[in-house]
Amino acid sequence: MIIAKNDEAKRSKIWTVVTLVSSVLIVLIAVFLLTKLFTTNPLEGTWEDEDGNYVLSIKGNNSLTVNVPALAEDYDADIKMDYVLDKDEKTVTIKMNESEVKKAVEQSDGMLTEETLDNALSSVTTTFGYSVDGDTLTLTEREYGEQMVFTKK
Repeated sequence: MIIAKNDEAKRSKIWTVVTLVSSVLIVLIAVFLLTKLFTTNPLEGTWEDEDGNYVLSIKGNNSLTVNVPALAEDYDADIKMDYVLDKDEKTVTIKMNESEVKKAVEQSDGMLTEETLDNALSSVTTTFGYSVDGDTLTLTEREYGEQMVFTKK
């Protein structure tokens, strides 16, 4: 209607409002994308070892859960652990949580021992260099260079 009446002042006002709103939206979307790009945890999610030995559920609050399938006869263990992520160095240090190991042993009704869990988790509790390529996470042990490859679930 405004266009049909050739009211230049109203058209100018509408154009100014449309330009202002679209500019604000562009800036908000750019800030959101930059924040997501530089502040998110690249390891967050659920990762399954290609050999089926481990399933890592990594959360953003520096905690992760390691699921060790078939650790004992028909028994899977979920152990909560802590990790420290260094994005600059691209390293992740996974630390054993002794109280969680004891809790898992108690919940297993004698199927697991602390020694069994320590042995099963020893290859995961160290400092790794990490690389995320799409749905593939590669953890490279810093000391010996051994690699563990995970796919995102």
